[in-house]
Amino acid sequence: MTKVLAAGDRFVDPQLFVSALTERAVGHDLSFSTMKTGWPVEPFGPVGGVREASGTEQQVLEALGDAEILATQMAPVTAEVLGKSPNLRFVGVARGGPVNVDLAAATEAGVIVSYTPARNAAAAAEFAVGLILAAMRRIADSNAELKNGNWRGDYYAYEQAGLELEGATVGLVGYGAIGRIVARVLSAFGAHVLVSDPFVGRAEADRDGVRLVELDDLLRASSVVSLHARLTPETEHLINAENLALLPEGAVLVNSARGGLLDYAPLPELLESGRLGGLALDVYDIEPPPRDWPLFNAPNVITTPHLAGATRRTADRAAAIVAGDAALFLDGRRPRHVANPEVLERLEGLSP
Repeated sequence: MTKVLAAGDRFVDPQLFVSALTERAVGHDLSFSTMKTGWPVEPFGPVGGVREASGTEQQVLEALGDAEILATQMAPVTAEVLGKSPNLRFVGVARGGPVNVDLAAATEAGVIVSYTPARNAAAAAEFAVGLILAAMRRIADSNAELKNGNWRGDYYAYEQAGLELEGATVGLVGYGAIGRIVARVLSAFGAHVLVSDPFVGRAEADRDGVRLVELDDLLRASSVVSLHARLTPETEHLINAENLALLPEGAVLVNSARGGLLDYAPLPELLESGRLGGLALDVYDIEPPPRDWPLFNAPNVITTPHLAGATRRTADRAAAIVAGDAALFLDGRRPRHVANPEVLERLEGLSP
């Protein structure tokens, strides 16, 4: 019998892991234990040397016992947890990257770590398009005004009227799984889509009907810019005061990717002056932003609390991908999404 800990939370419930593993690991005798952390009602943070984790090392150790497989989204899988869990052989993380796992310690311990790329790509892309439309057409502002008893007829005045996607030039900074979906949707609206991504080739862009350009050229030409890049040391503050000055007057900026991609300091002044016509944010440099955050009082700003990936289907899909990789491992085959592939080379008997 293989013991499994389903360490879920209030988004990816433990039972989603249990159901998905039961369905996919056919022919294997599994024994489940469960634990549940408080995320997202309780914020994640650094725990024991890993970042963006929920719960404590002690909670994980008590629930894990001598389990061989751990399925989780946010539980901290630290060096201490790994060092005190000699039976653990496989950790499946229901996220785009296993940032709650000490990958070096897992590799040293011979524990396979899998993750779930693109599990929320459709949800995040839909949300990004929603933010773009809301910012271009003043949807959030007019909703708030009407609920406060203000019928803003002046929003129909020429100088206040919104922008259309049809015929607009929209720049996507980053062209991964999410950016590709956003581009398809925007193209269907009739927008001209520019892409800046150093990992994308011109042939790929041509095939998708988008135009690959340098970042500065994208910013100069785009009436709407939406961020979809990964946050790395190289992309931190990729969009900053210097290159924000390249945007056309009244451009709209959307960030639903990672807060660190954007330097927020110059944004209030750009909005007050009208240089920036609208701003829509789902991610922040500090989460949650403080109550006195200047952008809360700036004009034409839409803010949402990091919700882009929050759909039930995302949770279901993430659990299913984890279960699929765990089932491959139990079958003696190589999981598809492994963050530390060097461990596979040390394990005998795993077939492709």
